Amino acid sequence: MERFGFSGDTRQPVVLTIPGLNNSGPGHWQSLWEETRGDCERVDLGSWASPNRNAWVTRLDAAIRAANGPVILAAHSLGCMAVAWWGALQSQAYGWPVTGALLVAPPDCDRMETPETIGGFGPTPRAPLPFPSILVASRDDPYIFFERAHSIGKYWGSEFVDAGHVGHINADSRLGDWTFGQGLLERLIDNAQEQASAMRQSRPAIPLARQSLVSAGLRANV
Repeated sequence: MERFGFSGDTRQPVVLTIPGLNNSGPGHWQSLWEETRGDCERVDLGSWASPNRNAWVTRLDAAIRAANGPVILAAHSLGCMAVAWWGALQSQAYGWPVTGALLVAPPDCDRMETPETIGGFGPTPRAPLPFPSILVASRDDPYIFFERAHSIGKYWGSEFVDAGHVGHINADSRLGDWTFGQGLLERLIDNAQEQASAMRQSRPAIPLARQSLVSAGLRANV
């Protein structure tokens, strides 16, 4: 049975924001979080208009390694796919160095009508992510059917959150700094800190993704 791999690092987790196609502009919640929060840093994936899966995963891996400590990922749209591929291709111990991920509005890269610019990120990885995660989906996202987003959440072992009718959960959704999303992020941060505290106090590690989520009140809807 695989156990939580958190090292007991006492530092506050850094939040790496991972935009999708064409980057996130000034009105996007990721940009506003970077301006107003002290823990958010954007990952420069490069080639924003013509993304390449392997290049994005490589840049994401470099950013995670450069953090040299606990990391939480806050990804939007195609950035979620980069995170999923990183999780599938890397062999990190469960929960370290990435201690959690907020995955917002992933697109469906497997549909026949998927634009070529993002089709290279398919097929969607089906491996459970090696860290606790929350997947947030909108009921009227033009890039994925709601039911499909729920299925992807099952593949990844994520808690699934229904955001209602808010489009692609981007700047056009007019969410401002998206207080609801920040609440979900704080739950992941609290979970990571609880795991670090447990390690420092030499309590038994908490096994498996679902039990890690439950310990922080994050019940997986799978």
